[in-house]
Amino acid sequence: MKFSPSTIFPLLLAAGSSAAPSQNSPRQTKPPTVYLAGDSTMARTNSPHNGWGEYLSKYLTISVVNKAISGRSARSFTNEGRFAEIERLVVPNDIVIISFGHNDGSSPNSANDNGRSACPGTGNEVCKSGKTGETVYTYNHYLQTAGRALIAKGAKVVFSSQTPKNLWQNGQWSGNYEPPRFVGYAAQAARNVGNGASFVDHYQAVTKTYQRLGSQKVNTFYPVDYTHTSPEGADVIAQAFAQAVSRDFNGTTAVKPYLRNPVPNVFN
Repeated sequence: MKFSPSTIFPLLLAAGSSAAPSQNSPRQTKPPTVYLAGDSTMARTNSPHNGWGEYLSKYLTISVVNKAISGRSARSFTNEGRFAEIERLVVPNDIVIISFGHNDGSSPNSANDNGRSACPGTGNEVCKSGKTGETVYTYNHYLQTAGRALIAKGAKVVFSSQTPKNLWQNGQWSGNYEPPRFVGYAAQAARNVGNGASFVDHYQAVTKTYQRLGSQKVNTFYPVDYTHTSPEGADVIAQAFAQAVSRDFNGTTAVKPYLRNPVPNVFN
């Protein structure tokens, strides 16, 4: 069968039009990535303990990149350029979960300043390091500065309160005491940053979980000290975070649409 130019040209046009994507067809969007910023309770650590950030991906449908580092505070994470590193990595709609508090206490005014302590207060207070003369800001300043910079890049920020230590030390329940001040500070940071930021009271979620599990089980989660959990304990803490998000524990966060079903049920 022979084709003349007059028949070939329309066929080519038809083939081209069917191969080209329609301008009205929806574009495929890349799923967001979750980045984690925190201390050893979130970070990948060495046996016999591990951080809960290493297990969060089990309960999400999107990728998790754990940038948490042992021994860090909001101040040292900032000064080491670690927030800036995450800021360079994020693209619009990525999610950053920030959790500090275990290393942020004490005072920087001492000659023995450890480089981690934040200036007391929640606003614009400043201190001077008694060791280096560095200007030291408040916990909230470090969190809010990082949060705003990440949101400016199009990311969503979730401020997660620090996790509790072993609340069943020596078999005695201590979960009814006032939580550490940094729990409330993290909630305040989310309110101050505003649009694009949210808060999860992970401390409360884990407290409820530990009360349900009881002394014998929870004490197996702490093989070395009262702060750092075993892999099993870290996994339970990650489950508590996922459940808190699913219940809108402190309002809806950007993580909720990406929870894997079934969502864990570790607290009442």
